[in-house]
Amino acid sequence: MATVSRLSIAPVKGLALVHPEEVVLEREGVVENRRFYLIDAEGERFALLRWGPLVQVGAEYDDGAGRLTLRFPDGGVTEGEVELGEAIVTDFYGRSVPGRVVRGPWEEALSAFAERPLRLVRSDEPGAAVDRRRGAVSVVSDASLDELARRSGRDEVDARRFRMLIGVDGLAPHEEDTWLGRRVRIGEALVDLVGRVARCAITTQSPDSGERDFDTLRAIKEYRGVRDKGIDFGIFGEVVEPGRVRVGDAAAPVELALSHADNK
Repeated sequence: MATVSRLSIAPVKGLALVHPEEVVLEREGVVENRRFYLIDAEGERFALLRWGPLVQVGAEYDDGAGRLTLRFPDGGVTEGEVELGEAIVTDFYGRSVPGRVVRGPWEEALSAFAERPLRLVRSDEPGAAVDRRRGAVSVVSDASLDELARRSGRDEVDARRFRMLIGVDGLAPHEEDTWLGRRVRIGEALVDLVGRVARCAITTQSPDSGERDFDTLRAIKEYRGVRDKGIDFGIFGEVVEPGRVRVGDAAAPVELALSHADNK
Protein backbone atom coordinates (compact mmCIF):
# COMPACT_ATOMS: atom_id res chain seq x y z
CA MET A 1 0.00 0.00 0.00
CA ALA A 2 1.29 3.46 -0.88
CA THR A 3 1.77 5.88 1.99
CA VAL A 4 2.75 9.52 2.43
CA SER A 5 6.48 9.62 3.13
CA ARG A 6 7.12 13.36 3.10
CA LEU A 7 5.33 16.70 3.13
CA SER A 8 7.03 19.85 1.88
CA ILE A 9 5.82 23.44 1.82
CA ALA A 10 7.47 26.81 1.21
CA PRO A 11 5.83 29.66 3.15
CA VAL A 12 7.81 32.06 0.94
CA LYS A 13 8.09 30.95 -2.68
CA GLY A 14 11.72 30.21 -3.54
CA LEU A 15 13.02 30.02 0.03
CA ALA A 16 13.88 26.81 1.89
CA LEU A 17 11.27 24.09 2.24
CA VAL A 18 9.58 23.20 5.52
CA HIS A 19 8.64 19.59 6.26
CA PRO A 20 5.63 19.37 8.60
CA GLU A 21 4.32 16.07 9.90
CA GLU A 22 0.82 17.04 8.77
CA VAL A 23 -0.99 19.62 6.68
CA VAL A 24 -4.60 20.54 5.98
CA LEU A 25 -5.47 20.43 2.29
CA GLU A 26 -8.09 23.07 1.55
CA ARG A 27 -9.63 23.64 -1.88
CA GLU A 28 -6.81 26.04 -2.68
CA GLY A 29 -4.15 23.72 -1.24
CA VAL A 30 -2.17 24.26 1.96
CA VAL A 31 -2.92 27.79 3.15
CA GLU A 32 0.66 28.43 4.30
CA ASN A 33 2.24 27.12 1.08
CA ARG A 34 3.69 29.81 -1.26
CA ARG A 35 1.57 32.46 0.49
CA PHE A 36 4.42 34.93 0.10
CA TYR A 37 6.70 35.64 -2.84
CA LEU A 38 9.45 38.08 -3.80
CA ILE A 39 9.56 40.76 -6.45
CA ASP A 40 12.45 42.92 -7.69
CA ALA A 41 12.63 46.69 -8.08
CA GLU A 42 10.73 46.45 -11.40
CA GLY A 43 7.91 44.41 -9.86
CA GLU A 44 8.95 41.15 -11.55
CA ARG A 45 8.92 37.84 -9.68
CA PHE A 46 12.25 36.99 -8.13
CA ALA A 47 12.92 33.38 -7.19
CA LEU A 48 15.36 30.48 -7.51
CA LEU A 49 15.77 30.56 -11.27
CA ARG A 50 17.15 34.07 -10.96
CA TRP A 51 19.23 33.51 -7.81
CA GLY A 52 19.68 30.03 -6.34
CA PRO A 53 21.10 31.02 -2.90
CA LEU A 54 17.60 32.13 -1.84
CA VAL A 55 17.11 28.49 -0.86
CA GLN A 56 19.48 29.06 2.06
CA VAL A 57 16.90 31.25 3.80
CA GLY A 58 14.43 29.42 6.05
CA ALA A 59 10.89 30.68 6.55
CA GLU A 60 8.19 29.95 9.11
CA TYR A 61 4.68 31.34 8.88
CA ASP A 62 1.88 31.10 11.44
CA ASP A 63 -1.23 32.00 9.46
CA GLY A 64 -3.42 32.18 12.56
CA ALA A 65 -1.14 34.63 14.34
CA GLY A 66 -0.10 36.37 11.11
CA ARG A 67 3.54 36.02 12.12
CA LEU A 68 6.46 35.46 9.73
CA THR A 69 10.03 34.45 10.63
CA LEU A 70 13.01 34.35 8.27
CA ARG A 71 16.27 32.62 9.23
CA PHE A 72 19.41 33.53 7.29
CA PRO A 73 22.47 31.31 6.82
CA ASP A 74 24.65 33.64 8.93
CA GLY A 75 22.38 32.97 11.91
CA GLY A 76 20.41 36.19 11.62
CA VAL A 77 16.66 36.07 12.32
CA THR A 78 14.05 38.55 11.11
CA GLU A 79 10.55 38.13 12.49
CA GLY A 80 7.35 39.93 13.33
CA GLU A 81 3.66 40.29 12.60
CA VAL A 82 2.76 40.75 8.96
CA GLU A 83 1.48 44.22 8.10
CA LEU A 84 0.14 44.67 4.59
CA GLY A 85 0.80 47.75 2.49
CA GLU A 86 0.13 48.77 -1.10
CA ALA A 87 -1.82 46.60 -3.51
CA ILE A 88 0.13 45.07 -6.36
CA VAL A 89 -0.49 42.65 -9.23
CA THR A 90 2.24 40.21 -10.27
CA ASP A 91 2.51 38.17 -13.45
CA PHE A 92 2.75 34.41 -12.89
CA TYR A 93 3.33 32.89 -16.33
CA GLY A 94 0.63 35.01 -17.92
CA ARG A 95 -1.70 34.81 -14.91
CA SER A 96 -2.31 37.96 -12.86
CA VAL A 97 -1.96 37.41 -9.11
CA PRO A 98 -3.13 40.25 -6.84
CA GLY A 99 -1.40 40.76 -3.53
CA ARG A 100 -0.07 43.34 -1.10
CA VAL A 101 3.46 44.40 -0.33
CA VAL A 102 4.47 43.36 3.20
CA ARG A 103 5.68 46.17 5.44
CA GLY A 104 8.33 45.55 8.05
CA PRO A 105 11.93 44.39 8.42
CA TRP A 106 11.87 41.55 5.88
CA GLU A 107 12.44 43.76 2.82
CA GLU A 108 15.68 45.17 4.20
CA ALA A 109 16.95 41.77 5.36
CA LEU A 110 16.18 40.03 2.07
CA SER A 111 17.62 42.87 -0.01
CA ALA A 112 20.85 42.80 2.01
CA PHE A 113 21.14 39.04 1.61
CA ALA A 114 20.52 39.11 -2.17
CA GLU A 115 22.54 42.33 -2.66
CA ARG A 116 19.74 43.88 -4.70
CA PRO A 117 16.43 45.57 -3.83
CA LEU A 118 13.66 43.05 -3.18
CA ARG A 119 10.15 43.34 -1.80
CA LEU A 120 8.07 40.71 -0.06
CA VAL A 121 4.46 40.26 -1.22
CA ARG A 122 1.58 38.27 0.25
CA SER A 123 -0.95 36.99 -2.27
CA ASP A 124 -4.53 37.98 -1.55
CA GLU A 125 -5.75 34.42 -2.02
CA PRO A 126 -4.09 31.31 -0.56
CA GLY A 127 -2.69 29.11 -3.31
CA ALA A 128 -2.53 31.91 -5.87
CA ALA A 129 1.28 31.92 -5.97
CA VAL A 130 1.56 28.23 -6.89
CA ASP A 131 2.86 27.99 -10.46
CA ARG A 132 0.01 25.90 -11.88
CA ARG A 133 -3.57 27.17 -11.81
CA ARG A 134 -4.91 23.69 -11.00
CA GLY A 135 -1.76 22.55 -9.26
CA ALA A 136 -2.39 23.02 -5.55
CA VAL A 137 -1.23 19.42 -4.94
CA SER A 138 1.92 17.89 -6.43
CA VAL A 139 3.02 14.28 -5.95
CA VAL A 140 6.19 12.31 -6.66
CA SER A 141 7.11 8.81 -5.50
CA ASP A 142 10.26 7.84 -3.65
CA ALA A 143 10.74 5.08 -6.22
CA SER A 144 10.86 7.64 -9.05
CA LEU A 145 13.62 9.52 -7.24
CA ASP A 146 15.48 6.25 -6.69
CA GLU A 147 15.13 5.40 -10.38
CA LEU A 148 16.53 8.79 -11.39
CA ALA A 149 19.48 8.20 -9.07
CA ARG A 150 20.07 4.74 -10.54
CA ARG A 151 19.86 5.97 -14.12
CA SER A 152 22.27 8.82 -13.45
CA GLY A 153 24.79 6.83 -11.40
CA ARG A 154 24.15 8.67 -8.14
CA ASP A 155 23.70 7.25 -4.66
CA GLU A 156 20.50 9.26 -4.21
CA VAL A 157 18.54 12.23 -5.49
CA ASP A 158 17.30 14.65 -2.85
CA ALA A 159 13.54 15.05 -3.10
CA ARG A 160 13.86 18.74 -2.21
CA ARG A 161 15.17 19.44 -5.73
CA PHE A 162 11.65 18.95 -7.06
CA ARG A 163 9.85 20.99 -4.37
CA MET A 164 6.76 18.75 -4.43
CA LEU A 165 4.05 18.94 -1.80
CA ILE A 166 3.64 15.18 -1.24
CA GLY A 167 6.15 12.35 -1.42
CA VAL A 168 4.77 8.80 -1.62
CA ASP A 169 6.40 5.50 -0.72
CA GLY A 170 5.27 2.03 -1.78
CA LEU A 171 4.95 2.59 -5.54
CA ALA A 172 7.00 1.33 -8.48
CA PRO A 173 9.11 3.93 -10.34
CA HIS A 174 6.78 6.49 -11.95
CA GLU A 175 3.70 4.50 -10.97
CA GLU A 176 2.20 7.80 -9.84
CA ASP A 177 1.81 8.61 -13.56
CA THR A 178 -0.94 5.99 -13.68
CA TRP A 179 -2.95 8.16 -11.27
CA LEU A 180 -3.46 10.81 -13.94
CA GLY A 181 -7.12 11.31 -14.73
CA ARG A 182 -8.12 9.58 -11.48
CA ARG A 183 -9.18 10.67 -8.03
CA VAL A 184 -6.87 9.65 -5.24
CA ARG A 185 -7.58 9.56 -1.53
CA ILE A 186 -4.55 10.93 0.31
CA GLY A 187 -5.13 10.85 4.03
CA GLU A 188 -8.52 12.49 4.60
CA ALA A 189 -8.39 14.51 1.38
CA LEU A 190 -9.58 13.57 -2.10
CA VAL A 191 -7.43 14.85 -4.97
CA ASP A 192 -8.11 14.94 -8.72
CA LEU A 193 -4.79 14.36 -10.54
CA VAL A 194 -4.87 16.29 -13.80
CA GLY A 195 -1.37 16.74 -15.24
CA ARG A 196 2.35 16.03 -15.34
CA VAL A 197 4.77 18.46 -13.72
CA ALA A 198 7.03 20.00 -16.37
CA ARG A 199 10.47 20.46 -14.89
CA CYS A 200 12.77 23.48 -15.10
CA ALA A 201 16.36 24.35 -14.23
CA ILE A 202 15.53 24.80 -10.52
CA THR A 203 15.88 21.02 -10.19
CA THR A 204 19.53 21.29 -11.28
CA GLN A 205 20.33 23.41 -8.21
CA SER A 206 21.49 22.03 -4.87
CA PRO A 207 18.65 22.34 -2.31
CA ASP A 208 21.26 23.32 0.27
CA SER A 209 23.38 25.90 -1.55
CA GLY A 210 21.37 26.84 -4.64
CA GLU A 211 24.39 26.14 -6.84
CA ARG A 212 23.92 24.09 -10.00
CA ASP A 213 25.41 20.66 -9.34
CA PHE A 214 23.35 18.03 -11.21
CA ASP A 215 21.88 18.19 -14.73
CA THR A 216 18.56 16.65 -13.77
CA LEU A 217 16.87 17.72 -17.00
CA ARG A 218 19.35 15.87 -19.16
CA ALA A 219 19.22 12.80 -16.90
CA ILE A 220 15.41 12.67 -16.98
CA LYS A 221 15.26 13.28 -20.72
CA GLU A 222 17.70 10.43 -21.43
CA TYR A 223 15.35 7.80 -20.03
CA ARG A 224 11.94 9.50 -19.97
CA GLY A 225 12.15 11.43 -23.22
CA VAL A 226 10.21 14.60 -24.04
CA ARG A 227 6.42 14.66 -23.86
CA ASP A 228 4.21 17.57 -24.86
CA LYS A 229 7.39 19.54 -25.60
CA GLY A 230 8.52 19.26 -21.97
CA ILE A 231 10.47 17.14 -19.53
CA ASP A 232 8.17 15.93 -16.77
CA PHE A 233 8.72 14.32 -13.39
CA GLY A 234 5.81 13.89 -10.96
CA ILE A 235 2.15 14.83 -11.25
CA PHE A 236 -0.19 17.54 -10.01
CA GLY A 237 -3.85 18.09 -9.31
CA GLU A 238 -6.49 19.89 -7.30
CA VAL A 239 -8.36 19.21 -4.10
CA VAL A 240 -11.88 17.80 -4.51
CA GLU A 241 -12.55 17.14 -0.82
CA PRO A 242 -10.50 19.02 1.79
CA GLY A 243 -8.95 17.10 4.65
CA ARG A 244 -5.93 16.50 6.83
CA VAL A 245 -2.91 14.67 5.46
CA ARG A 246 -0.24 13.20 7.73
CA VAL A 247 3.06 11.47 7.07
CA GLY A 248 2.25 7.75 7.07
CA ASP A 249 -1.30 8.18 5.72
CA ALA A 250 -2.48 5.89 2.92
CA ALA A 251 -2.59 7.16 -0.67
CA ALA A 252 -4.63 5.24 -3.26
CA PRO A 253 -7.05 5.77 -6.16
CA VAL A 254 -10.58 5.80 -4.76
CA GLU A 255 -11.70 2.64 -6.52
CA LEU A 256 -8.79 0.78 -4.94
CA ALA A 257 -9.52 2.32 -1.58
CA LEU A 258 -13.15 1.15 -1.85
CA SER A 259 -12.13 -2.38 -2.84
CA HIS A 260 -9.83 -2.61 0.17
CA ALA A 261 -12.68 -1.46 2.41
CA ASP A 262 -15.05 -4.03 0.91
CA ASN A 263 -12.60 -6.81 1.68
CA LYS A 264 -12.47 -6.03 5.39
